[in-house]
Amino acid sequence: MSAATHSDLSQRPAIHYLNHEKGLWSWLTTVDHKRIGIMYAIVVALFFLVGGIFATLVRVELSAPGETIMGQDSYNQAFTLHAVIMVFLVIIPAVPGILGNFVLPIQIGAKDVAFPRLNLASWYIFMAGAVLAICGWLVVGKVDTGWTFYTPYSSEASDAVLWMTSAVFVAGFASIFTGINFVVTVHKMRAPGMTWNRLPLFVWAIYATAIVQVLATPVIGITMVLLFLEKFMQIGIFDPALGGDPVLFQHFFWFYSHPAVYIMILPAMGIISDLMGTFSRQQVQGYTFIALSSVAIAFLGFLVWGHHMFVAGQSAISSIIFSMLTFLIGIPTGIKVFNWVGTMYKGSVWLQTPMLYALMFLFLFTIGGFTGIMVGVLATDVHLHDTYFVVAHFHYVMMGGALIALIGGMHYWWPKITGKMYNETLGRIAALLVFVGFNLTFFTQFILGSRGMPRRYHDYELLLEQFPEFAPLHFASSIGSWILAAGLFLILFYGIHSLLRGKPASQNPWGAVTLEWTHTTTPPDPHNFHHTPLVTRGPYDFHLADDVFGPFHTGDGAGDGVGEVTEAPKPEEA
Repeated sequence: MSAATHSDLSQRPAIHYLNHEKGLWSWLTTVDHKRIGIMYAIVVALFFLVGGIFATLVRVELSAPGETIMGQDSYNQAFTLHAVIMVFLVIIPAVPGILGNFVLPIQIGAKDVAFPRLNLASWYIFMAGAVLAICGWLVVGKVDTGWTFYTPYSSEASDAVLWMTSAVFVAGFASIFTGINFVVTVHKMRAPGMTWNRLPLFVWAIYATAIVQVLATPVIGITMVLLFLEKFMQIGIFDPALGGDPVLFQHFFWFYSHPAVYIMILPAMGIISDLMGTFSRQQVQGYTFIALSSVAIAFLGFLVWGHHMFVAGQSAISSIIFSMLTFLIGIPTGIKVFNWVGTMYKGSVWLQTPMLYALMFLFLFTIGGFTGIMVGVLATDVHLHDTYFVVAHFHYVMMGGALIALIGGMHYWWPKITGKMYNETLGRIAALLVFVGFNLTFFTQFILGSRGMPRRYHDYELLLEQFPEFAPLHFASSIGSWILAAGLFLILFYGIHSLLRGKPASQNPWGAVTLEWTHTTTPPDPHNFHHTPLVTRGPYDFHLADDVFGPFHTGDGAGDGVGEVTEAPKPEEA
């Protein structure tokens, strides 16, 4: 049996996945999971920029009472487009599409996903959904229903709403195809020795997410079809004027959309697990509990949709059951948080930029989760429903959780993806700006909501006589959004600088011990591995890697190498 050595991987490859084929056509027709992940990254980054611009416009409008830069109709369209783009075109596809595609097959020792052509098809379907959304906005007319498309308003609104819901329907197929691919890949493509209890926790998280994608996404698709039928055939399904029930739409929508929250957050939790292990230089505490808690969250996510409808007229007993289930889902989430903290305890914590985002996630997501329990309390929810408290809670979970983890993960795997290092000093400054700006933006909204400020209001001038504190709080929130935007643009700046002039990355700059760092080149080979790896240890056994390559040192690339991973025998050697 031949064994890979440190020197085998330390030399930068002449041929890697970025340069083995050239030209735009080679990218548009690629079935390489790594290139498809890059294409997802480019598209998601563009939509993130557009969605962020709409968010900034909303905060500029609300920075002072009265009409500032836009009227009521424009404001309604701005916050609707911000939400639709960020939810359906950024957060849901981001981590599975980018890092799931790039990292997961390498982490399990596979040379690609199970269905490479289906993987490419999912990107094109996602793009088709995005084009439909753009056409609905730019060509047909305004969309101002909010991202929930609640009936009967969406049934009576312009045809642009149907274009937007068609976009959601089409993009849903991309999510389903990606989920199927990941489930089959994890079941059938693992390297020899890669047992279930040796899977990296990021793989566990993507696997649980894929199950939710496959099972939940058809529900939103069916809901959008029913909305179409009602609009064009005047069938009474949701519109009470036609004999329909608008609350039925809410049940359908939230039966998908609450599991969709976990499509957004579970992959983020997987990223954080990998970051905590690598930058604490510790075996991740409670590996089995963290892995199974991802599956538990995926299961329980299907049972709590009714907590969005406490004031929708559902029965008291239903509300009580949904409230209890909401508390229950906090248990597997709490397991993760306590084990992450335990992983850092007595660890050799290395505060590089990715770890700063992991710590940021821990702080922000804990606030988001705790306030979620608060609005799960029936009496509290009646007071806080449809206020800025809910807006703040949602953003602490979605941006403070999903997007912050995505940014941390992109920093962590950036050297592997690009072969370049970014400026660490600028990375830390950007992290500080993001942290300060985010909390100033959204923590003030907790205060606004608890004081009774309704969400989705274009103007609050008439409320100032009774609530004069609304004006300074809104202004502070807007200032925070501009600081946050500055931090994000700084990340964009040094990311581009890294691509153009960044220093070449060493094979394993973080001293990580999962397969993508220890057993493939940087950037990876077009086929990931020259030989199928044979896995003989768990994903975070740093002490075994130290036995081979010496103790971990920060900043000099020590810890690079293959750890206790060896190569399976070639057929002629078997």
